Amino acid sequence: MKRTIIKIDEELCNGCGNCVPNCHEGALQIIDGKARLISDLFCDGLGACIGHCPEGAITMEEREAEPYDERKVMELMVPKGRNTILAHLEHLRDHNETDLLKQAIAYIKENNVDMSPDKTEKQPVHIHKHHHQEKYENLNQARAELSPAPSSGCGGGCPGSKTIDFNIDLNKVEESVAVNKETETLSSFETPSELRQWPVQLHLLNPQAGYFKNADVVLAADCVAFSMGNFHSHYLKGKTLAIACPKLDSNKESYVEKLTAMISQSNINTLSVIMMEVPCCSGLLQMAMLARQQSGRNIPVKKSIIGVQGNILAEEWDMRN
Repeated sequence: MKRTIIKIDEELCNGCGNCVPNCHEGALQIIDGKARLISDLFCDGLGACIGHCPEGAITMEEREAEPYDERKVMELMVPKGRNTILAHLEHLRDHNETDLLKQAIAYIKENNVDMSPDKTEKQPVHIHKHHHQEKYENLNQARAELSPAPSSGCGGGCPGSKTIDFNIDLNKVEESVAVNKETETLSSFETPSELRQWPVQLHLLNPQAGYFKNADVVLAADCVAFSMGNFHSHYLKGKTLAIACPKLDSNKESYVEKLTAMISQSNINTLSVIMMEVPCCSGLLQMAMLARQQSGRNIPVKKSIIGVQGNILAEEWDMRN
């Protein structure tokens, strides 16, 4: 499958090794004086190592790679000790990878991994966070405090493509969009976004991110949200978003692969394809239908066509393969 993974420029790499201890998954080693990615299986593609390279030799790329395997990562990590394990759990929490965090904790429990502090330690272990430090004395405390939470820093790579789950307060959204009884208009200045995650552009999205698991997904053409004044309340509420332009975007084959992975690996529930009425937009639906066919899962696909003035021209559910 195609997924985001690190790329090392050997011309720029000076073999300093700063990246190695900051890859908690153990995907990096210094071999023959250069940093090497020893296995695709161990690279989670979240880019924790990037900011620790003084030469800028590590970047992110999308390519064919084996799926990341959390249990194999834990097998490699356990011999490195408690500090490395806790740093890894922190890393998963900061990137809102809830499912991977659960897998890691389950592995620790199933294998009776000793998470008690080393008796030689004079002070509690400190795990680096983005803006402060926290101490964890044992696995139970780590489990309690490493619950999913929005990340507040740049995890490496392009800050604009860092995965963020906003965890919006749906009750506040409901209150803010209440209709004004006198004017029958919405309070546009107080209406918060219904967007639940970042990024949203399909090229930047990881189809195995936690917010895609069993989700209802909206695949919208780039122009839709600008045409519809009520796009957030009508289509986006409670759903995960991906946007794309079937006319101008390049490498549309990767779009099909990512949509296929969402359906087959993240087990999304439904896919709502929202297109503009212009002919070139129909390619979005074609990609979605091809992805459904390739996935082997006959999930419901909803087609919505939006007029250039924001009106809904057609809506239809398609259950056919």
